[in-house]
Amino acid sequence: MGFRRDELLAHENAVVDDLVDDRCRLLFVGINPSLWTAATGAHFARPGNRFYPALFRGGLVDRVIDASSGMSPTDREVLLGAGIGITNIVARATARADELDDDELRAGARRLEETVRAVGPRVVAVAGITAYRTGFGRRKAATGEQPEDLAGARLWVVPNPSGLNAHETVDTLARHYREAGVAAGLHVHPRRYGGA
Repeated sequence: MGFRRDELLAHENAVVDDLVDDRCRLLFVGINPSLWTAATGAHFARPGNRFYPALFRGGLVDRVIDASSGMSPTDREVLLGAGIGITNIVARATARADELDDDELRAGARRLEETVRAVGPRVVAVAGITAYRTGFGRRKAATGEQPEDLAGARLWVVPNPSGLNAHETVDTLARHYREAGVAAGLHVHPRRYGGA
């Protein structure tokens, strides 16, 4: 499945619903939806995004999910049943994350706190260090577990799975995601990558 540029641009500023239910123990937080995500209604859906392969390699799900054409009910249940939820710092879709300004990221961080309070996950994993630093005012933050919590949940910053984040691989993403999953108490399958 593919989209023409005008079809994608028709979804600019659209909002994609959170993927959460009352089983959520690990809430992944993207920066904001891509136009592809808005067009399909599925988070991290753009072809080449490494989120779902990294979840599989890290043992958080038992198969690779392909959301590029949308999220099937079966794949949705794989995520939710594993205790995984997905939301974003900023709800509106853009062609690029750098189209968001600092005020939007700060407002999104406040909204995220409300979401976390309502959903009640054990761990929140923000996928993107630069957006986290800006939105939460933590200019020196590094990836990994943060010293503060977020509305009672342990807070992690993990690398963004976008293909634009070229210095991360599926395996390095998998290691970060697995650490957050273990901290959240998720059932983890055997790792599917080499190394610790």
